[in-house]
Amino acid sequence: MSRQANITRVLGIDPGTVVTGYGVIDKAGNALSHVDSGVISPGRTGSMPERLAVIHRGVEQLIAEHRPDVLAVEEAFFGENPKTAIKLGQARGVVLVLGALNDLEVVEYSPRAVKQAVVGTGGASKEQVQFMVAKVLKLRSEPDSPDIADALAVAICYALRPAETEVTNADSARRSGASGFGRSRQRRT
Repeated sequence: MSRQANITRVLGIDPGTVVTGYGVIDKAGNALSHVDSGVISPGRTGSMPERLAVIHRGVEQLIAEHRPDVLAVEEAFFGENPKTAIKLGQARGVVLVLGALNDLEVVEYSPRAVKQAVVGTGGASKEQVQFMVAKVLKLRSEPDSPDIADALAVAICYALRPAETEVTNADSARRSGASGFGRSRQRRT
């Protein structure tokens, strides 16, 4: 699959340990188009390592299939239960590592920044986000789930506000001299 040089493909991820939403869009100039979207569903029944493996395989497959230039990830909402926040952080970690290992530009946005970019207000409801995602991408109907809408919204946020992103990709680590593969071992004496 080849793309024109002036098209940027963005994979948006709304991470979750039960449902991880994804959305792939193309940006050509000011035009945005929907490529693919859906959910990765680890479910509630498996162990945490099994659920994280499902997320890993799913995102890895999406990267291989769609070859994005950018991975845009929604940051955790910190008002949640601490146990939930830790689990969400684990899912986010899997996604962020895959972006770095695939040399993608990796950017993160707070839920408020995503809503502000897509709806025009950081306090927008899930329904408003779903409506605006459908409108911006000229979809026939609103996304089936809030997880899909949020993932597409994260991708749209990057497409509308790339200059405001904080790049956390593997290239920036290389520029800083970090190899990412170093080991430090302390021996017992």
